[in-house]
Formats: sequence, C-alpha cells, structure tokens
Amino acid sequence: MIDIIIQRYDRQLLIYLGILAIVGTVMLYSASWYESFASSNGRTDMLFLQGHLKRMLVGVFFLFGFIMLDYRKLKEIAPYLLIVAIVLLIATKAFYLISGAGWYKPARWLPIGPFSLQTSDFARMAIIIFISYYVDKKRELLKDFQLGLLPALGVISIVMGLIVIQPDYSTALMIGVIGVLILFIGGAKFSQLSMAGAGAALIGIPVLLSREYRRVRILSFFGIGDNPDAGYQASQSLISLGNGRIFGVGLGNSIEKNHLLPTPHTDFIFAIIGEELGFILGSVPILTLFLLIFFRGLKVAKECTDPFGVFLAVGISFNIILYAFVNAAVVTGLFPVTGLPMPMVSYGGSGMVINMALIGILLNISQARKSVGGNRGWSPSLYGSS
Repeated sequence: MIDIIIQRYDRQLLIYLGILAIVGTVMLYSASWYESFASSNGRTDMLFLQGHLKRMLVGVFFLFGFIMLDYRKLKEIAPYLLIVAIVLLIATKAFYLISGAGWYKPARWLPIGPFSLQTSDFARMAIIIFISYYVDKKRELLKDFQLGLLPALGVISIVMGLIVIQPDYSTALMIGVIGVLILFIGGAKFSQLSMAGAGAALIGIPVLLSREYRRVRILSFFGIGDNPDAGYQASQSLISLGNGRIFGVGLGNSIEKNHLLPTPHTDFIFAIIGEELGFILGSVPILTLFLLIFFRGLKVAKECTDPFGVFLAVGISFNIILYAFVNAAVVTGLFPVTGLPMPMVSYGGSGMVINMALIGILLNISQARKSVGGNRGWSPSLYGSS
C-alpha cells in the first residue's frame, strides 16, 4: 500500500524528507544523550530519542493521512480551521491565567487529555491554508487595499497578536512573513504590503523591546550591554561550530553538548551537527536537503493548475525553508537568538507533527497535478491557469 502511494506521489520529495528525518534522528540522539542521562537520573541515555521517535510516528501518520486527503477539501474547512486556531490561542492564554501563572509567564502549551499542543504551530498551519484559500477566492480584489488586502492583513494581525501575548514573538513574526509572502505571490501590490509592513514595525518594535529579556538579548547581539549571560547561548554555539571546523570531531564526540551549550537537542542542534560532522559532512548537506525540499515544493507549485494549490505549495515551501535558515542563522550568529526549531531535526512534538502534515499536503498537490484526466476528476479548465 505504501509502495503504491510512493509511486503516485512526488518520489524525490519523499526521499529528501526521509533522508532529513533519518539524519535528524541520529543527530538528535547524539545531541541529547547527555541530557537524557541527566534527566533520567542515570537510568537511560535514550529518553529524548524515545520521545522523538513517538512524535515522528504520529507525524508520519499525519503525513500519510494528508497525502490521501484531497487537498482541495481544505478550501471547505479553511475558515473553520482559522476559527479553531484563534479559539485555541485564546484558550491557551486563558488556561495559564486561570491557573495563576500570571500575564507574563510563558503560555504556549495547551493540555488536551494526555497530550499537549503548542497552539502557535497549529495557528501557523491554519494561516497558510486560510490565506491560500483567501487569495484564491479574492484574487480580483487583492489589489484593492480596503476590500481585498486589509481583511487578510487583519486576520494575520489577530493571530500574530494572540501569539505575541503568549509570549512567542519569533513565531508570530514568522507567521506574518509567510502570510505576506502568500499575499504577494497572489498578486497583492508590493507598495501596499510595504506600507503595511512599516506600520506593523512601528507597533512591533516597541512591543519587542518592551520586555527586558528580549531587549537584553537584542542589545547583546549588537555587542551592547554588560550582561554576560545574555549572549551565552550564541557564543557557545559559535564555539561548537568552531570545534567542528571542516570535517568535524566525529559523531558522538561533541564537547559542547555536555551541559556547555544549553538545549543542544532543540534550538541549537545545528551547532552540534556542525561540531560533530563538520562543515563539509554536516552543515552543508543539512542545508542542502532543505534547499532541495524547497525547490521541489516550488516545482510542485509551478506545475499545479489550481491557484489554491499553487498558493498552498508556495506557503508550505517557504514555511520549511524559512524556519530552517533562520535557525541556522541564529546558530551561526547572523540573527539574534529566537527560539525557532529546525524542522524535522530539532526535538519537539507539535512542530514535528504540523510540518509532517504540511509536507503531506504538498505531496497531495504533487499527485493532483499528475492526475490530469484521471479518476480524481482533475481538470485544468475548472481552475484556470496559474
């Protein structure tokens, strides 16, 4: 059954994803074994690996689930997905406030039975689907700021605002960038998007600098301030990459993962990859895999004859590449520390599942373009040309 599915869908995209997942799993175990040993009081060095494999199994389930679901059905539920995402974001903050955590305490995870959901990840998926649906539906009005563009920007702003108060500023910013990119690809005027971006910056920058930890972190990035702890993670990640040099110190031989570099298996796993495998065998191949997935996604978009599929494929492709390269930019000191994970590589549950689901949608779009005149009733004349 799985072999039949692979033959029908974009095989190269599946291969790139499989290689990335395998390499990511190996490196996650290597990066996390010391943390696992310490967290389990010496009982096991596979604590985080076991959690990662469980999350990946759930992710694979969603991957194949969305592969087999006709992506065009997402148009019917796009507004409802957005409403659910907004409700979940509000519920997340309300849950922490009711529990007495306080307004400024992190409120990013919502317990749902035995599981926890990082609601900003679900909101990211909902925004990609909804904005793709909106652009497809309002293409003729998109150049009209009040009737076309403003409602879409309003929706993005509401979701961003609810994520900012969690607080999760970096995820909110990424969602905004992805949403605006889909709007631009859909035909929104660059001048109008630029003005909207300038207005958002006038509000967003003061909000960003309003919290001391964010302000200190940004000032530290520019070499300003006297807090030695502010730039600790960034400096240790550079030391880790420096240790690896060209060919690395060898798999499992990282020094920085031994409680020198905080969270080596999550936000800074790329530093451990660079340290153990080096620039040639580690850093470059990982980033190349993300580029191959990105270009494959753009190829899917280019060959799709359904505008909704085009916008959806573009949004998913940019989502994967932006997260990967922002994470790498943070580790290499090009960006301030953001807390954004590397897709399919960093340890995390919600992000893994959502990214796998999005890749599943992308694969479904790739199959649809191959089924012209097939039993799914695909017909270019029904949708027009992109």
